[in-house]
Amino acid sequence: MQWITKGLRNRWAVVAHDLVMIPLAWFGAYWLRFNLDSVPPLFMDQAVRNLPLVWAVQGLVFWNTGLYRGIWRFASVPDLRRIATAVVAGTAGSALAIFLVMRLAHAPRSVFVLDGLLLVVFLGAPRFLYRAFKDRSLYRDGDKRALIVGAGRAGEMLARDLLRDTDIGYRPVAFVDDDRRRGEEIHGLPVVGSCQDIPAVVNRFQIDILFIAVTESKGSVMRRLIELCESSNRPFRILPDLRNVVDGQVSIRELREVNIEDLLGREPVMLEWQQIDQSVRGKVVVVTGAGGSIGSELCRQIARLAPRTLVLFERGEYNLYAIELELRQRHPDLHIVPALGDVGDAHVVDRTFTAHRPDIVFHAAAYKHVPLLEGQGRAAVRNNVFGTMVLVDAADRHGCGTFLLISTDKAVNPSNIMGATKRAAEIVCQERQMRSKTRFLTVRFGNVLGSAGSVIPLFRQQIAAGGPVTVTHPEITRYFMTIPEACTLILQASVIGGGGEIFVLDMGEPIRIRYLAEQLILLSGKRPDEDIDIVYTGLRPGEKLYEELFYADEQLLPTRHPKIRLAQAGSVDAASFEAQLAVLSARCEEGPDEGIREDLLALIGQPGAPPVAVVPLVSGKR
Repeated sequence: MQWITKGLRNRWAVVAHDLVMIPLAWFGAYWLRFNLDSVPPLFMDQAVRNLPLVWAVQGLVFWNTGLYRGIWRFASVPDLRRIATAVVAGTAGSALAIFLVMRLAHAPRSVFVLDGLLLVVFLGAPRFLYRAFKDRSLYRDGDKRALIVGAGRAGEMLARDLLRDTDIGYRPVAFVDDDRRRGEEIHGLPVVGSCQDIPAVVNRFQIDILFIAVTESKGSVMRRLIELCESSNRPFRILPDLRNVVDGQVSIRELREVNIEDLLGREPVMLEWQQIDQSVRGKVVVVTGAGGSIGSELCRQIARLAPRTLVLFERGEYNLYAIELELRQRHPDLHIVPALGDVGDAHVVDRTFTAHRPDIVFHAAAYKHVPLLEGQGRAAVRNNVFGTMVLVDAADRHGCGTFLLISTDKAVNPSNIMGATKRAAEIVCQERQMRSKTRFLTVRFGNVLGSAGSVIPLFRQQIAAGGPVTVTHPEITRYFMTIPEACTLILQASVIGGGGEIFVLDMGEPIRIRYLAEQLILLSGKRPDEDIDIVYTGLRPGEKLYEELFYADEQLLPTRHPKIRLAQAGSVDAASFEAQLAVLSARCEEGPDEGIREDLLALIGQPGAPPVAVVPLVSGKR
């Protein structure tokens, strides 16, 4: 049998098979025409004389209709349609040729109908039998028994791919799905229960590996599925979102390890790309903090929109070098200008704006490490507040069209220096909007996964070192989104606002930091508190148990984008703000940090607000 299957993988062997089927169907049609009895000599003579013409016409039609593009191993309904089309065209062509060319050798009309039916069977049946044989050959000893979680479109395509690939080493056994009835079958594989039944199904069917094929779920749903798979004590893999797979086709090759981003379950962001493109294409764009986590991703996305000039403003020499090198390699035709400088250096900022006359400024440069800045108030204010003022003044003076400040959820009811400085920067933009032609916008969002100095890289380092993993408090929660998603929404917000708005990104559900630590340990192949300890250290200076995205008195309004909302804040008393800003500036000029916190809180309208109350917690393991 092996030499047959090997031969059928050769196109010319398939052509030869089909050419043999043509005379078999032709003479078979005569035999059926005469009631399975012997064919009269006159009609047999006609059949023989017409055969070369039928053979030639059918063969040409088969070849030209693409009958040999399909592979027998993957024979399916489209192949059957192609066969039917070729047979109808070939039979019609044969009939016309016989009746118009060979007038003296007419054939009974019913023969052509019977010939077509037989040809469909003779050509189709071997193909599907061959596929069935190859599919059956999958079920051999040594294959890992796989359970597919999700019986939707992605699960169906994954099962089909597993059944087709004879060398992959996985044998799909069954599905589990919350939306399918028990007992339904897909490609012959039964749906044996809901996702809640995963542990029991794994034991019942002796499953070796699980494949998660639920590609478009909310974070809570995906977290539940991952936890159920983890409870089975079997390895598992996940498919990416179908939108990220070429041609929307899933494959066993697309399966990968679960990563921390999967736990967020963020839905793909749909943007008004035409408007965003029009706002950026051919313009001069400045990105401050261009070498940072958010700034560098913004540069990557902006570069794809073909600005006339992209100015990378960054104080870190290596970070500036790295992002410039990356962008020049990816976009060799883009005019890129690296500008090494501090946003607080008015001379460098003015020189940059004078030289390039930016149309759009994305201000991503900021000090952002909360505990560190608690003891560095002067540095935080000079960079985050007065650095923003320098840029705002330059944008206004040089006629910049749009200035977008990237803020943080820590600016809401700030309990730390960092959050207070970002709130002050928000007010700076709102105050300047009242007397400028530049559109000053603010985008406020929470944490991004994997940013420099964030908790995820720290956890990974601690796990790699063998632990322990340090979490400040068992109940602490944070909002998270991916860096690319945050940056796409920043670009979207830049074309929504008219000026003076504070936009709040939809961050989804807050996630416990403890849960992230546990999942990162599990994803590394370890067990929490068995292989890697989790130790609680207590809240650090300036930290909250939870973050807020808007003030209680801010009316949160929808925008035309479902993931961007407008925080309608109260008006700014410009005179009072300017006076308090002068006090803060004088305090910074004096040098020491004493009094900085009080002056900063007074500036943002929260005089006398105490630092965050540290929740008592005895350091130790959970």
